[in-house]
Amino acid sequence: MAAGIRGIRGTRPAGPGPTATPGQTAVPAGTAEPTGTPRPSLVRELLLVTALFLVYKLGRLLANGHELRAFHNADRIWEAERAVRLPGEGSIQALLLHGEPLVRAANTYYAAVHFPATLAFLAWLYRRRPAHYLWSRRVLALLTAAALALHLLMPLAPPRMLAATGLVDTARIYGPSVYGASPETDSMANQFAAMPSLHFGWALMVAIGLIAATRGRLRWLWLLHPALTLLVIVGTANHYWFDALAAAALLALALAAVRAPGTGPAAPGPRPRAASPRPAGAPR
Repeated sequence: MAAGIRGIRGTRPAGPGPTATPGQTAVPAGTAEPTGTPRPSLVRELLLVTALFLVYKLGRLLANGHELRAFHNADRIWEAERAVRLPGEGSIQALLLHGEPLVRAANTYYAAVHFPATLAFLAWLYRRRPAHYLWSRRVLALLTAAALALHLLMPLAPPRMLAATGLVDTARIYGPSVYGASPETDSMANQFAAMPSLHFGWALMVAIGLIAATRGRLRWLWLLHPALTLLVIVGTANHYWFDALAAAALLALALAAVRAPGTGPAAPGPRPRAASPRPAGAPR
């Protein structure tokens, strides 16, 4: 109490500190992390993230066995893209096929970057930005759940399987490939789950999450990751343009459903103090 009274009487504060607008937690200079955010249990988070990846893999396997519907939907998607005059996926693949090292690099990026980049993103946020970690993990979980539901509702053969596209399966011809030679008997992955592209959806969330959790103009360079991922998934004939658009739409819905750090409801302002009664006869 005495300290408070001394402060009221004019004691200078120890030094300038971070300020916070109503409804927000003070943010230290040079960071984008609300202070006081507890880091969640590492064991629990490892179990949750592992479960997320297992559900992703198992859910895709459950969508197997709908080859006829998958090819019918592929025809419709291909025709719809041409109707709205989207550039042909073949134009991107032609760029990759200029040299074997380039197409092999694209295949490697498709096969080897998707999971490790997302795991590294979550690990860094967990260590350095706990609030942004919780936000990003929840958004990714919602995005993945919505994507798996769409995989079940709309099986879709990728463009590399559709003869009308004239595209080649670059991974099968040049390697490396993450899929079995026969899609119908592939026990490791569902090759008829092209829409939406979680390769693109996760890459876009990685960029958005890092931009939100860091400071500086160079942080916008993280957008190169989803941009490169988009070129790779289309150029290797694993996805249509519409697959990436569907992933972006689902991500937008997930971001709208999960509150980002520092965007909570505004805190109520201080209640007005009641006026002291004026003694009788006091001068006005």
